Amino acid sequence: MTSNNLHNKSKRLRKKLFLGEFAVYGFEFHCSVNLDADSNMLEFMEQIIDLAESRKLRVGGGGDGSDFTMFVCSEYRYGSVTNADREIFKAWLTNHSLVSGLKVGEIVDANYGV
Repeated sequence: MTSNNLHNKSKRLRKKLFLGEFAVYGFEFHCSVNLDADSNMLEFMEQIIDLAESRKLRVGGGGDGSDFTMFVCSEYRYGSVTNADREIFKAWLTNHSLVSGLKVGEIVDANYGV
């Protein structure tokens, strides 16, 4: 939504619609995961969740034994990820022995994808 369209919306409506100063930002990552058992998938998921929680973030998504996609955003209602959060996830995933073919997306509006 352009700033011109925000101009005529009240603060209450912008907050309700997560627009302007209330926009929430996150990023997506996609990778291939080399897993050989379901227990490894659970362990890998727990590691990602632990990383997210340590940064006050939440993750959503998943995958099968080979492809994995998740979206990362803040655990706070009007919070957003930072470039530092994105870089930490990127570095962690790049250095993980099970991960290959990593693609980390740009930070985008979590509600509107812009």
